Amino acid sequence: MSGKKGLIVLVWVVFSTSLIAVSATSMFLADHYSHAHIQALGGICQKIIEKQPGAEQTVLEAIKEYKYGSSVLPEENIILIYGYRLSDLWNPSGMHSTFFLVMGFLAGVLLFFITCLFWRQKEIARIKMLTEYLEKVNMGYCGTLLQTGEDDFSKLQDEIYKTVTELHQTRDAAVQAKNNFADNLYNIAHQIKTPVTSISLSVQMMQDNPSPIYLEQIRRQISHMTHFEDALLLLARIDAGTLSLKREDVDVFTILMLAADNLQEMFLKADVFVDIPESGEMLIRADMEWTMEAIMNILKDCMEHTPLGGTVHCSYEQNPLYTQIRIWDTGAGFAKEDIPHLFERFYRGRKMKGDGIGIGLALSKAIIEEQNGTITARNLINAGACFEIRFYSH
Repeated sequence: MSGKKGLIVLVWVVFSTSLIAVSATSMFLADHYSHAHIQALGGICQKIIEKQPGAEQTVLEAIKEYKYGSSVLPEENIILIYGYRLSDLWNPSGMHSTFFLVMGFLAGVLLFFITCLFWRQKEIARIKMLTEYLEKVNMGYCGTLLQTGEDDFSKLQDEIYKTVTELHQTRDAAVQAKNNFADNLYNIAHQIKTPVTSISLSVQMMQDNPSPIYLEQIRRQISHMTHFEDALLLLARIDAGTLSLKREDVDVFTILMLAADNLQEMFLKADVFVDIPESGEMLIRADMEWTMEAIMNILKDCMEHTPLGGTVHCSYEQNPLYTQIRIWDTGAGFAKEDIPHLFERFYRGRKMKGDGIGIGLALSKAIIEEQNGTITARNLINAGACFEIRFYSH
C-alpha cells in the first residue's frame, strides 16, 4: 500500500487499541465502584441497625423504595448538610481506581509501541532487501528485483530497478561500441592495406620497367581508396547525426532513372540491362541526391550478381501508409547464411564479386532509415535477389 494508506492504517490501529484500552478500563472501574457503593451502603445500614435495632424494618423499606437515578439537591442532602464528604465514607478505593487507570494507559501505550515496532521492523526488512539487491548488482547480478507488495518503498524500488536496468544497458552498449570500433578499425586497416600494397608493387615494377600499365593500376587503386575514404566520412556523419538531408517532395520514377543513368557506363560494360517501367507520379518526402546515392548502391549490387545479358528490374507502388520500391535481379540470389548480415558494414558475402569493400549496402540502409524508411532483402521464389525499400508517410 502507499505511504498515505499506511499512515491511515497506523492511525486507525492506534485509535482502536486506545479505544479498547479505555473501554476495558471503564468496565473495570464501573464494576469496582458498584461493589464499593453497595459495601458503603451496607456498612451504613449495619451501623444504624446496631444502634437502633427497631429501625431495621424502616431501613429495609427505605432501601426498597429507593430507585436508581433518583437524587436530591445538595442543599437537601442530609449528609452534605452535616458536613460529610466522599472521603469520609469511601477512602482506600482511590488506590484501586488509580491502578486501573494506570493499567489501561500502559496497555494503550504498549499496544502503540508494538505497532510502531512492527512497522519499523517492516521498514528495516525492506531497506535490507534493497541494500542486498544493490550489493548483488555491484557484484554483477542483473536479475529482477521482486515486488513484495506496495508500500512506502515501492516507488524507490521501481526507480532503483529502472536505474540498474539503464546502467546495464549503457554498459552493454559501451561494450558493443568498443567491439564494433575494434572490428571497424581492423576492417579499415585491411581495406587500406590491399591498395597500398598494390601501389607499392606497381611503383617497384615501374622502377625496373616503366609502363603505362602500372600507372593505370596505381590510378585505379587511388580511386578505390578515395571512394573508401568518402564512404567512411559519410558513415561518420550519419553516426554523428550531422548529415544534412533536404526533405522535399520528389518523384520515385525520377530518382530511379537518375540513379540508373549515373551507372549507365557500368551497366553497359557488364552487359546488364535495367528495366524501370513508369507507373505514374508517386511522391515521397526525401533528399533527392542522397536517396539517389542509396538506390545506386543497390542497383550496383544487383548488377554485380546478374549474369551477362541479364536484367535488373525496378518497380514502385504507393498506399496510404508507405511508398514501396522493389529492385531485383536475375542472378542466383543470396546465400542463405548471408541474408542476416547483408547490411552490416564491411560484410562481404560468399557470392560477392569484384573488389567491393562491403560498405555500399550499409550506407544505403543508413541513408534510407534517416528518412523514415526501411530496407529488407530476400530471395525470390524463381531465383534472384530482391531488395524492398519502404518510405513511410508518417
